[in-house]
Amino acid sequence: MKQAKVRLYVDHPLGQGQTVSLDRDQAHYLFGVMRLGVGDVVALFNGREGEFPARVIEAGKRKGVLECLEQSRPLHMPPDLWLCFAPIKKARTDFIVEKAAEMGAALIQPMSTEFTNSERIRRDRLQAHAIEAAEQCGGTYVPEVVDLMRMDKLLDAWPDDRQIMFCDEALVGAAETLTAASGHRWAIFIGPEGGFSDRERARLHAMDNAHPVSLGPRILRADTAAVAAMTMWQQVLGDWG
Repeated sequence: MKQAKVRLYVDHPLGQGQTVSLDRDQAHYLFGVMRLGVGDVVALFNGREGEFPARVIEAGKRKGVLECLEQSRPLHMPPDLWLCFAPIKKARTDFIVEKAAEMGAALIQPMSTEFTNSERIRRDRLQAHAIEAAEQCGGTYVPEVVDLMRMDKLLDAWPDDRQIMFCDEALVGAAETLTAASGHRWAIFIGPEGGFSDRERARLHAMDNAHPVSLGPRILRADTAAVAAMTMWQQVLGDWG
């Protein structure tokens, strides 16, 4: 059997013998950009049923049909980790979403804080970035990007059993707090350029299930902080070990 040259996310049931019809954009990408043809193999995943190699049985400029072969990889779920972050400039917000998907976030929650400069996002575009990241990194799960929500409203409805790791530039060396906390449901909070306000920081410090950590002696950009925080969490509590 030919090896798959391309991984493609599809919103379609997958299973051995299942046929998958491609939309116009997918057909253009596979047959126009990647120059695949009948008989070539594509790795398909849908975020629910693992990964299946699929053979091209029809190839056209505007449509195509693939047939699933035997499953090659089961669904691998990430840890129950949310990334909650304040949107920043467009390209850097895109970067945060892409890296969150690559590094094992289960859900991506943009949130508006007191110092947030960007009050609008395009959720559909960010979801597309998460899908592309999963395609590139070999993931079989795609985290959902949910609608922008105010941080105070998010905390008003926060579940007691979900721990929060929040990055506080006022601290020095507090990663030990992660191992002391209980529970497997977590979220990472990343503030905007300028950090959390005094009021937001005080509210987080007052929560029993919120745990401040330091990301070192230097103040990091928000996109760098997101990657550093997820790395720290994965090394201590995640599925990297």
